[in-house]
Amino acid sequence: MKFKLTKLEKNWVMYDVGNSAFTLMVSTIIPIYFNYLAGLEGISSVDYLAYWGYATSISTAIVAVLAPTLGTVSDRSGMRKKVFAGALALGVIGCAVLGFLAHWLFFLGVFILVKVAYSFSLVVYDAMLPDITTPDRVDKVSAHGYSWGYIGSCIPFVMCLALVLLYEKIGISFQTAMIIGFIIVALWWLFTTLPLLKTYEQVNYVDKSEQLSQNSMKRLGHIFKELINNPKIFWFLLAFFFYIDAVYTVIDMATAYGEALGLETTGLLLALLVTQIVAFPSCLIFGKLSEKIKVEKIILVCIAAYFCIVVYAIFLTKLYQFWILAVAVGLFQGSIQAMSRSYFTKIIPADQSGEYFGLYDICGKGASIVGSLLVSVIAQLTGHENIGVGSLSILLIAGFIFFIKAIKTPMKN
Repeated sequence: MKFKLTKLEKNWVMYDVGNSAFTLMVSTIIPIYFNYLAGLEGISSVDYLAYWGYATSISTAIVAVLAPTLGTVSDRSGMRKKVFAGALALGVIGCAVLGFLAHWLFFLGVFILVKVAYSFSLVVYDAMLPDITTPDRVDKVSAHGYSWGYIGSCIPFVMCLALVLLYEKIGISFQTAMIIGFIIVALWWLFTTLPLLKTYEQVNYVDKSEQLSQNSMKRLGHIFKELINNPKIFWFLLAFFFYIDAVYTVIDMATAYGEALGLETTGLLLALLVTQIVAFPSCLIFGKLSEKIKVEKIILVCIAAYFCIVVYAIFLTKLYQFWILAVAVGLFQGSIQAMSRSYFTKIIPADQSGEYFGLYDICGKGASIVGSLLVSVIAQLTGHENIGVGSLSILLIAGFIFFIKAIKTPMKN
């Protein structure tokens, strides 16, 4: 029987379509625009990279500290939609404002705010999954989310890319082009989310006597104590930390890596667009395969594929090789994210999904810092960017080993 999404599942998927436009812009056009603003103020290329790295690290640290508390709050009866709507509003408004900021420091400050709001919305969005579908459908629904997110994000991205590349021919300034681009992404993000806000109702929740003001460190301590009693979740999160580290680092540093190799910017951006397009059918295919193949095996295949990808990156020197890399990443990028999310949904308590996805987000965001740092340090020590990217293979090996451990560990009764 052909798999069909329910109305609520479709509305949930649409948020992936909306937020993915911002994700794609962050990894491609926004760094280029920030470089432009920094250049206007005489900021050197070295300082530009440093400030961009600081901003990314600050936003990641904020989310890592506050995500578990936010997830816990969203687990309370009637709170999930409210927390989600608040994060969405802050992200959308901030995204639109970014285009009007002409000073690099103000731009960076608002970007941090938007990035944090975006990440918070994803914590709650992922926690909605047990509410909008059933365990037997979760693999395919999660895959549909990433799949449609990748292809849907191409629509506003192509519009923004055309503005960036052709602004002189259409008679506008670069800054005006960026203002329009940010507004397009903000409106896309908002309007694709409205169906979910209208139809979603929280099904799984827990009422706790703890005060909402309980500090984040206590929440983290509480969660880690629970992990001791549920080793399957612990081993999965440890595996996820390592293998998703490589995945996110490849995503975040793709453009910078290509430019460091001296490859042409337009070609790089178009290659990343191809990644989005390839990821669309790939996610759906892997989601379909989950009917016949256990999701655990699919995740292992994806980790192994990423190992081959980063080893291939060691020998990358030409633009056509980067395009091959982009296609390969598209085949497995969304699939490993989708299957990891659905697998995690199956092994956690449904009524504490917000709390656990807060920890899940910490593993993902924290890993992205470690991966970027590893690539940077190895590249500087060896003097070769290729070897720096290739060092991610170590993380994938660790993730593969720990995930096997998670598979073999029985579920808590």
